[in-house]
Amino acid sequence: MAKQGIPLADENQKNKNAVPGRSVHVNRAADAAAEEEEILYTVKEDRRLLSHVPDSTGHRSNRSRRGATSGMESDDYVLYEQDAKNGQRYLVDYPVKIQGGGRTIAAHAVDISTTGILVRLDAGEGTPDVGLAGEVKLTFEITPGTMPEGYEMKVKKLPATVVRSFGQASDRLYGIEFRQTLAEYAGARRRGYMFGFATFFLAVITLIIVLMRAESVIYFKFNRWLYLYSIIAATFLLSRYLFAMFYRPVPIDPHYTPGVSIIVPCFDEEDWIQRTIHSCINQDYPVDKLEVIVVDDCSNDRSAERVQEMIAQLKAADTSDNAYHVSERIRFLQQPQNMGKRDAMARGAKAAKHELLVFVDSDSFLDPFAIRNIVQPFKDKEMGGVSGRTDVANTYTNSLTKMQAVRYSIAFRIMKAAEGYFDAATCLSGPLSCYRKDLVLKYMDAWLNQRFLGQKATFGDDRSMTNFILRYNRTTYQDSAVCMTIVPRSYHVFLRQQMRWKRSWLRESLIASRYMWKKEPFMSLGFYMGVVVPIAAPVIVIYNLLYIPIMHRVFPTTFLIGMLMMALLMSMAQLLIRRSTTWIYALWFCIYYEAVLLWQMPVAWVTFWKTTWGTRMTLADIAELNKKKERERKKKGAEMEGSAAMVGTVGKTA
Repeated sequence: MAKQGIPLADENQKNKNAVPGRSVHVNRAADAAAEEEEILYTVKEDRRLLSHVPDSTGHRSNRSRRGATSGMESDDYVLYEQDAKNGQRYLVDYPVKIQGGGRTIAAHAVDISTTGILVRLDAGEGTPDVGLAGEVKLTFEITPGTMPEGYEMKVKKLPATVVRSFGQASDRLYGIEFRQTLAEYAGARRRGYMFGFATFFLAVITLIIVLMRAESVIYFKFNRWLYLYSIIAATFLLSRYLFAMFYRPVPIDPHYTPGVSIIVPCFDEEDWIQRTIHSCINQDYPVDKLEVIVVDDCSNDRSAERVQEMIAQLKAADTSDNAYHVSERIRFLQQPQNMGKRDAMARGAKAAKHELLVFVDSDSFLDPFAIRNIVQPFKDKEMGGVSGRTDVANTYTNSLTKMQAVRYSIAFRIMKAAEGYFDAATCLSGPLSCYRKDLVLKYMDAWLNQRFLGQKATFGDDRSMTNFILRYNRTTYQDSAVCMTIVPRSYHVFLRQQMRWKRSWLRESLIASRYMWKKEPFMSLGFYMGVVVPIAAPVIVIYNLLYIPIMHRVFPTTFLIGMLMMALLMSMAQLLIRRSTTWIYALWFCIYYEAVLLWQMPVAWVTFWKTTWGTRMTLADIAELNKKKERERKKKGAEMEGSAAMVGTVGKTA
C-alpha cells in the first residue's frame, strides 16, 4: 500500500481505485529530514470523480448507494450525511478469518466501510463450487491509520452476510455486509466502557482540582500571587470544559444555501494541493452557488503545474451535458511574485463573485459536507465569521503527530466550542473558516497593511482578520463543518511553527484585549484569564520547580499533582470525544509542553515583532537570510582585513 513521492497523474494510472491525491504514505520533499512517511487512510474512489456534487441536470444522484439505512431519500439532512459517510470505503490490506458453513476460510480485505467489507480469498481457498455464501462471522483487526481515528480495534466474530461475488475463479472477490455497523459494534464492545471510564475519571479529576483550589483559597494569605494564579488557571480550564458541554452546532437547514467562494492560497504545496482542490470542488452544494479560486503565490516547486493538472482532470470528469459546470466554477490565479499569504487571500477575495468567502489552507482537505455545514450560522445577520473543525489527517505517522491530534481535538472541541457557545470565537482557523465578503473587503486594506511596533505583520492572518470582524460582529464555531489537515511530523518544523503561532497569538491577544471587555461578561472574563495564564506560566513553573525547592527545601508535590490532574483532564476528554487510542498522548503533550513549548513564550515576548515564518521561504525569510549572509560576509571581510594587517605588521618588523 505504500506509495512514495508518486505524482498524482502517475499515481492515478497505477491505482485507478484511489481517489486523486489520497495516498496512504507520502514522502514530502519539504520534510526530507524526517524518516517516517506520512500515514493517511486511502479513500476508495467512486466511479465518478465528483461523486458528491449535485447534478444540475437532475439526471444523476449524488446520494450514497452503500449507506446503512433505508433513509437515503429522507429529507433529514443529518441522516443523509451520516448515510453517505457510512458508505465511504477505505482501501486496506489485512487478513480476515471467515467462519461459516462449518469451516474457516482465510482471506484478505480489499476495502472496508462501516457497513461492509470486500475480501479476496487466499490462494487455495474457496473455489467457485465451494465459494462463500449466506451467513458468516468475521474476525480481523482494523489497524491504526486505515480508517478514521476511533475505528482502530480488533473485530471478533462479527455477524455478516455474503451479498455478492464477482471476478474470475482464480481472483474472486466477495462483498460481505455487516449485520451491525462498525460504529455500533464498537459502541457495544468497547466504546461503552470507554464512555463510562472517561466520564467517571473526568468527574473525579474535576473534584480533585476543585478541592486543591479550595486549599489555595485557605492558604491565599501566605502567597497571594501564587495562589491567585492557581485559582485563575483552574477556573479558566474547568470553565472551558463546562461551556463546551453546553455548546451545540447550528442545525442544518437544507434549503439555506447562500453563494460561497472557496479561496485556496498556495505556496510550495505540490504534495497536497491536488487533494485540497478536489475536496473543495467535490462538495454536496448547489453547483450554481459554489466556486473555487486557487491563488498560487509564485511557488518555488511544481505547485502551479499540479493545480493545472487537477483542473484538467476535473474538467475531463465533467459530463457531456456539463452537469457540474466545472469550467465556470474553478479558477486559477498566479501572483507575479511572492507577495505573502495575505495578498494571495486578498486577490482571491476580490475576484470572488459570491457573498460568503471560505478560506482553506493548501494542505487541508474538506469533508464533502463541510460547506453545507459552515454556512448555517450566517442565517444570523450579525454573524461575521465562522470557524470549522480541524482534525489531523496524518495522526498515526509518529508520536508527534498523535500528540498534535490530541491537541487539535481539545483546541477545537473544547476551547473553541466554549467560545462558540458565546458566539465569540477569537480565532477563525486557517484550515477552514468562512467570512462575509463585505466585511472582508471592508477591513482588507487595514488587514493587508497591518503593522505592529513598526513591523509589517506577515503571519497570523486568521487571528488578525478575526479581530477585525469580532470587534463589531459575532464569530462562532461550527463543529459539524470538518476538514483534515497535515501537521508537522518533525520536531524541527513543529517548533518553528509553534513559535510563529505564539508570536501571532501574543500580538493579536494584546489587540483583542482592547475590546473584549465589551463582550458577554463570562466570555470576557474567560478571554482575559486565557491571556494571563500562558503569559505568566513560565514564571510560575520556575517559582514552583526551582525557587521553592532550593530556597525552602520543600518538594513541589502539590504543584506536580496539579499538573498531573490537568494532563489527565485532557486525556479523559480526548477519550470521551474520540474514543481512540490517542488519548494517552495527551499526557505526553502536557509533559512536552511544560518541558519545551512553555519556554517559547518568553522568547515570543521579546521577538513577537519578527515577521519570518521559519518553516518556508517567504519574502521576510529571504530578507532575513540575506541579512544573515551579509553579516557573515562583512565578518569574513573584517577577518581577512585583520589577517592582512597582521601579515603587513609582521613583514615590517622583519
